[in-house]
Amino acid sequence: MHLNPYGEYAVLLAQSLANGWPSKRSRVVDRTREFGMTMPFPERAEDHIRCRVVLDTWLSVVDAGTPDDRAAILNEQMAVASAYPRLTDHNGEGWHLHYRDVDNDLPRVLRAVFMVGTALHLTTRGMTRLGRCAAAPCTNVVVDVSRNGTQRYCSPRCGSRDAVRRHRARLQSP
Repeated sequence: MHLNPYGEYAVLLAQSLANGWPSKRSRVVDRTREFGMTMPFPERAEDHIRCRVVLDTWLSVVDAGTPDDRAAILNEQMAVASAYPRLTDHNGEGWHLHYRDVDNDLPRVLRAVFMVGTALHLTTRGMTRLGRCAAAPCTNVVVDVSRNGTQRYCSPRCGSRDAVRRHRARLQSP
């Protein structure tokens, strides 16, 4: 099965920002570069705050109670983004699709990328492949990119900590 990488990189970028929000706009842009985005973003007033609003909206998808709720939020947000998909070659880097207008500012690009990418991720891998870390009290976002769909922890550290907690609980039970 071919899985669309647009969904994976976009949702992993959103996860990265959610689990470690940068302190300023330039660091948000740096993070987009780490995840392979190469376009320049014209700087606008309040970009950092507007990007956070986009991320918080994406987190409402993460925290949605049902697949229907997730779909409704994603559909609403993709309508807000309202850019036509376009083929681009980035100066010979290879043809691929962009789900945004050409000279959009950073928050608008992130909204389009996060929402379309999340929709692709969930429809190709499964509507439950997004959530919060299962190791309380951690609340980090987990994007399940595992083959078998069983990723429940944000990191091996949280998985180990939760396994130790469960082991100790079993030892203490009568």
